[in-house]
Amino acid sequence: MFISFEGIDGSGKSTQIQLLKEKLEVNNHKVVTLREPGGSQLSENIREILLNKDYNINSETELLLFESARAYLTQNVIIPAIDKGEIVLIDRFFDSTIAYQGYGRGIDLDFINSCNMFATQNIIPDITFYLKINMNTSNLRRITLQKDRIENSGLEFYNNVINGFEEIAIKNKDRVITIDGTKDVNLVHNDIVEIINQKYNIF
Repeated sequence: MFISFEGIDGSGKSTQIQLLKEKLEVNNHKVVTLREPGGSQLSENIREILLNKDYNINSETELLLFESARAYLTQNVIIPAIDKGEIVLIDRFFDSTIAYQGYGRGIDLDFINSCNMFATQNIIPDITFYLKINMNTSNLRRITLQKDRIENSGLEFYNNVINGFEEIAIKNKDRVITIDGTKDVNLVHNDIVEIINQKYNIF
């Protein structure tokens, strides 16, 4: 099983992945948790480049770096884990590239979709949870944290990204499930567990 979590920074993806991992492991499931970009040494090195404020990276380079990190992670970590019957939980996957580099940066969506499918070998998450929050909530939750290069892209960029996630959720209703990310952490977790159990009866 392959489950992705999407949303802007501060939406609670990392927290919910950890809670779900613990719940799954208590029920005797083997779980692999990953993040994008990252999840392997090479992909983590690419992450450092992508988020470094000292680099003036154009949109095309940014896209290709994300896809490079994703291609390596998919081939060397995600596919082997799925083949072994493990449950893969990932903080961001190709939907983030559509939202950030497509809707945010303005790169052609068809081209991005082609890049995504090439990098992932056509692997698609079984479920994607979109944790929906607005920019005010994001800023409040991250007020004490320094912003990386992408987080410094400005309000208009992030409004476009949020619109992108909304469009993705509408176009992929069978896969993408929107959850109110402003709710209490445990309520969000319970919603996620209930949805997974309804589909797969694993708890």
